[in-house]
Amino acid sequence: MGPEDIHYISTSTVYPARYKDSTQAQRIDLTPWDLQFLQADYNQKGLLFHKPTPNTHKDHSLIHHLETSLSSALDAFFPLAGRLSVVQNNDNTVTYFLYCNNAGAQLIHAVADNVTVANILEPCNVPAIVRSFFPLNAPKNHQGVSEPLLSVQVTELLDGIFIGCSINHAVCDGSSFWHFINHWSDISSNTSSNHSHSLPSLKRWFVDETHRPVHLSSPVFDEDSTDAFSRTPSLQERVLHFSKETIQKLKKQANEEMGTTNISSLQALLAHLWRAIIRCSKHVERKEETELLILANVRQIVNPPLPKHYFGNAFQDGAVKVTVNEAISRGVGWIALKIRKLIDEIREEKLVKEHLEAWVEDPKFIDTRTTGRNCFVTASSPRFNIYGNDFGWGKPVAYRSGVGNKFDGMLNVNPGEEDGSVDIETCLSADKWEALEQEDFMRAVFAGDISI
Repeated sequence: MGPEDIHYISTSTVYPARYKDSTQAQRIDLTPWDLQFLQADYNQKGLLFHKPTPNTHKDHSLIHHLETSLSSALDAFFPLAGRLSVVQNNDNTVTYFLYCNNAGAQLIHAVADNVTVANILEPCNVPAIVRSFFPLNAPKNHQGVSEPLLSVQVTELLDGIFIGCSINHAVCDGSSFWHFINHWSDISSNTSSNHSHSLPSLKRWFVDETHRPVHLSSPVFDEDSTDAFSRTPSLQERVLHFSKETIQKLKKQANEEMGTTNISSLQALLAHLWRAIIRCSKHVERKEETELLILANVRQIVNPPLPKHYFGNAFQDGAVKVTVNEAISRGVGWIALKIRKLIDEIREEKLVKEHLEAWVEDPKFIDTRTTGRNCFVTASSPRFNIYGNDFGWGKPVAYRSGVGNKFDGMLNVNPGEEDGSVDIETCLSADKWEALEQEDFMRAVFAGDISI
């Protein structure tokens, strides 16, 4: 299976249903949380479904149905139908902002007649063709000045449907991404005639209004047009599934090791996976340092708290750093407790505000290509409502992401299909996977074997 199996049928521009004739373009200033993503890739998430039965949706009307429901969803999320804009300031700086000019989102209809649902789910590695299920694989977020902020590709498989969405990461984070998808699927399935309960809050939050809008010293962004997998051809993805029972076992053991009850299920799971990969990796010196970068949602940390459905980016990051020797010789509980303490620290309101103020003075842009050796980054969340998305013909059978922001050491943490389970999209180089298999890594990871 490859890109040659994808046939593109049509591309259309989708406008908000009620804002189509609006002449008043709204400007939304971007916060440091948003601006730091200007050099990064688009955020790409997708859902795999079994094909609708003929009684549910006729093939020729399914695309029209999704286009109509997307248009309705954009009424509430109309910034996604806009573009980024950049202006030159009098002090020789530039300002990027979200320009709600109703330029439209993009909807692509594609067909992969030779690809089945089983072709996607059964291989050990995520098949390369999944990359072709997503649009906007090459543009960076700052190119949202001319590129759509939202592009959706609906790919019809032999026995399934894949809905792949690419959203500009400078516009919103994972929480806002899935809020939009939840809202769209709700409209598409007609499960409720009143969707006002989940409307997004579009007002951006700034620590100091004197820094609104943020002035940047004319950043020069890399115009590299190759996608992440072209830049790292040996990168391979696997979705590691952890059952509720395995996770509970890890949590219990981690807390017993440290004589506490404060270590969460996710903290224990991340400690276990990180330690297992380092433990089995070849060509790593024990004195080397390894780090795990953690991203934490801070919507409820600032005072007053941001609305639950704050639309934008709102997170704080920090890293746990240990030597390879410590990761191997210490137990899962020791690492998990370090993760716990870090999360407590980075979720302090004072630190969040200090970080944002410092960013304005010295902007640093996220670029996954500069990630260091033995560095692992967690993203996404097992709290996202992924498997509740029903567009009118049943719930998804799997979640997959695109090539955007992928590198050796990326760990996307998502809910599993079964209640209480967790799936971790794990991106590692091919040689690392080979070394891990030789160490019986897969058995140990799936079993939650803390003795490895």
